[in-house]
Amino acid sequence: MPPAVSGIFAICPSAETPFQADCVAVMDIPETRYVAVGDADVAYQVLGDGPLDLLYFYGLGTQLDLLWDMPDVADYMRRLASFCRLILFDRRGTGASDRVPVGALPTWETWAEDLGAVLDAVGSRRAALFSALDSGPIAILFAATHPERVSALILFNSTARYMVAEDYPIGAASEEIDAVVETVGTSWGTPNLFRTINPNRADDEETTRIRAKMARAAATPRSAKAQYDYLMRHQDVRQFLPLIQAPTLIFATNNPLVPLAHGRYLAEHVKGASLIELPGGDLNIDDYSHTFTDAIGEFLTGERPVPEIHRILTTVLFTDIVGSTELAVSLGDQRWRELLDAHDRRVREQVKRHRGREINTTGDGFFVTFDGPARAIRCAQTIIEMTYQLGLDLRAGLHTGECEVRGDDLGGLAVHIAARVGSLADPGEVLVSGTVKDLVVGSGIEFHERGEHELKGVPGSWMLLAVLD
Repeated sequence: MPPAVSGIFAICPSAETPFQADCVAVMDIPETRYVAVGDADVAYQVLGDGPLDLLYFYGLGTQLDLLWDMPDVADYMRRLASFCRLILFDRRGTGASDRVPVGALPTWETWAEDLGAVLDAVGSRRAALFSALDSGPIAILFAATHPERVSALILFNSTARYMVAEDYPIGAASEEIDAVVETVGTSWGTPNLFRTINPNRADDEETTRIRAKMARAAATPRSAKAQYDYLMRHQDVRQFLPLIQAPTLIFATNNPLVPLAHGRYLAEHVKGASLIELPGGDLNIDDYSHTFTDAIGEFLTGERPVPEIHRILTTVLFTDIVGSTELAVSLGDQRWRELLDAHDRRVREQVKRHRGREINTTGDGFFVTFDGPARAIRCAQTIIEMTYQLGLDLRAGLHTGECEVRGDDLGGLAVHIAARVGSLADPGEVLVSGTVKDLVVGSGIEFHERGEHELKGVPGSWMLLAVLD
């Protein structure tokens, strides 16, 4: 079986590397792999090594690799993986998997084959299935036809049938489906669509932007329109509901696209199913991730998961050498190594002197934490001064926030923010978030405002300030 993850590390490269725009803490980001299913390649990832398997797959509009660009979603995935082996995949026709012709969409059975092929590829004999939105019927079909392979079934905002019928009065009328399909075709991949189906997050500009980007990466507007038209008019797996033998948990919100009545219908027609009605009307999972983690953990293991991590409030410092690539080329390997060793010694001397804790090195930079923001600022200033004597220009970024402790490593949004702040600092500059500035009032440290900035992958805008010498 291939390794599930690529490692745990923190990275904040110099401005000259091609990854500067993505200077973030990277933890447990799984590698995307492919399994051939007929004439298509289906993308999947594996994270964690818990005692049970949980196969998670979303509806149209997600893309495996881009999920990890959203810190809250990535954190949610890691929490799930803390008590199971989490298997993610993009069904055929969406995300990182092969596209499908607009005029020849797969059958439900074909999509179910994708699911089985992924389980085979990762060596899973039996797994819990967690499916959302329009992927729900695929999970229902697979659970009914392969009961020996499904240990549990979890559905979110899904439905057995979407269109109205004489024996299904809660469904949508044909003209309502026309309107939805037309909206999908004209607004797919734009912020407007996300705001429409997620009213609670309509003002979250960063999440809206990333979700729109992910939709564009998942499918074209024409393909999305065709799939929605097909799914909404032709899906009907009601006859399979009584055949489901696995314990079933259903989450539902009262969303205009998938009204609460659909979730209630599923719960009434799957024997022994439990229904959790969630407040709010958002269609996506983002707002409910903590509820999901606790409820799913208890449902699958019999007890609510106790995280292996704990959280602390700390000040995070990232440093890196400006122009390191050009300098290394001009000096040659041996001289550059000697200079880098001298740099490391001086940084570590100051970290120790200011009672900081080295978390990791990033080649030409450091990831350090402090229990006091004023001490962190003074350490950063001294590091820049001491390494300037070696002929090196450093920049530094700081943020104070809650971090997740994972053994000797740290993660969480605060680490992302500090890394982003550091990437915006000028040579020789210590740049801090407004949070740090507020915490050192009365310390005598002075600042110059650098204005509001949007930090990639971080919600909202952030006031940044340069520390004055």
